[in-house]
Amino acid sequence: MTTTLVLLSDTHVPQRARVLPPQVWEAIDEADHVIHAGDWNGLPLLEEIGSRATNLLAVRGNNDGPEFDDRLPLVARRTIEGIRFAVIHETGGKDGREARMAAAFPDTDVLVFGHSHIPWDTTASTGLRLLNPGSPTDRRRQPRATFMVAVADGGRFETKLVEL
Repeated sequence: MTTTLVLLSDTHVPQRARVLPPQVWEAIDEADHVIHAGDWNGLPLLEEIGSRATNLLAVRGNNDGPEFDDRLPLVARRTIEGIRFAVIHETGGKDGREARMAAAFPDTDVLVFGHSHIPWDTTASTGLRLLNPGSPTDRRRQPRATFMVAVADGGRFETKLVEL
């Protein structure tokens, strides 16, 4: 069975943007799963995505206040279509990231992370795939704001970076 996913991070609502772009909401409304790698900044966005997403897998980030502590973990895991996902906000610097995360997440197929606002798609030597969807609201030094959409089907996993 084909399962659609939306991968988000660093939404920073309402600090960096008042709302998510309409294209992100359309993707959320159509997805089977939404994965958010932290830095929401406001509980109203968590509540709105939570009410609209069919399934939400999410963590809190370094810019999320204490009101998130009882709502979201620092690490979240779920198996979707036979693919073992883990979500974390920060992974440290880019140098040696694949090896560090492969050691930290040995029983994971896909690690979704955020923090840098820089899209990332690499695979560690162990086969762990590391994905950062960037930010749909705060592009920082990137040319465009971004998020990812993905399809999981019987162990197969394909992603697409969406530029806004």
